[in-house]
Amino acid sequence: MTQHELLTTALLYITSYFAIINPLGVMPVFMTMTSSLNERERKRTAIKAVITAFFILLTFALGGQLLFKVFGISVNSFRMVGGIIFFIMGYDMLQARVSKMKMDDDMIKNYVDDISITPLAIPMIAGPGAITNSIVLMEDSHTLALKIILLVSIILILIATLLILLGSGKLVKVLGETGNKIMTKLMGLIMMVIAVEFFFAGLKPIVQNMLLP
Repeated sequence: MTQHELLTTALLYITSYFAIINPLGVMPVFMTMTSSLNERERKRTAIKAVITAFFILLTFALGGQLLFKVFGISVNSFRMVGGIIFFIMGYDMLQARVSKMKMDDDMIKNYVDDISITPLAIPMIAGPGAITNSIVLMEDSHTLALKIILLVSIILILIATLLILLGSGKLVKVLGETGNKIMTKLMGLIMMVIAVEFFFAGLKPIVQNMLLP
C-alpha cells in the first residue's frame, strides 16, 4: 500500500473508534460516578478504566473471533448484557444512589476497582460496538502495517479518552454538589435510554433468526 492509502486507513480507523467510543459521551457518566472521590482517586479511576479497556479491545482484536466461537457468544448477546448493565447503573443514578458519602480507604479502593471495570471500561469505553469494530478491522487488516495502524489507532483514541476524563474533574468542581446531583439524575435517565437501545439492538437480530424457517 502507498503512504497515502496507509494515512487514509489510519484516519478511517481513528474516526471509527472515536465515533463508537465517544469519549465526550463517557465524560458525564464518569463525572457523576466519581463526584464523591478526590482528584487523586478520580485520576486513578480514569487510568484504570482506560487501561482495562485497552486490554479488552486488544484481546478481542487479536482473538475475538476465536473467543466468540469457543464460548458460543454472539455480539448481539453482548449488546443485550451491556444494555442490562447500563439499565441497572442508570436506575441507581436516577435514584441518586451514586451520591457523596464518607468512605474509608478500603471502601474507596473497592469502589474505584468496581466502577473502573464496570461500567466505565465495560461497556462504556470497550462496549459491543468498539469490540466489534476491533474484530472486524483486524480481520480486514491483511498486512503487518495495517495491524500496527489499528493498534496505534486504539492507543490514540484511549489516550484522548483518558485526557477528557481527567479534565472532567474541573467540571465537577464548577458544578458543585447540587449540580452533580442534577447531572447524576440526568445521566441516569440518559443511561437507561441507551440501555434500552443496546438491549433491543441485540434482541432484534436474535428474534429475527429464531423466526427464520
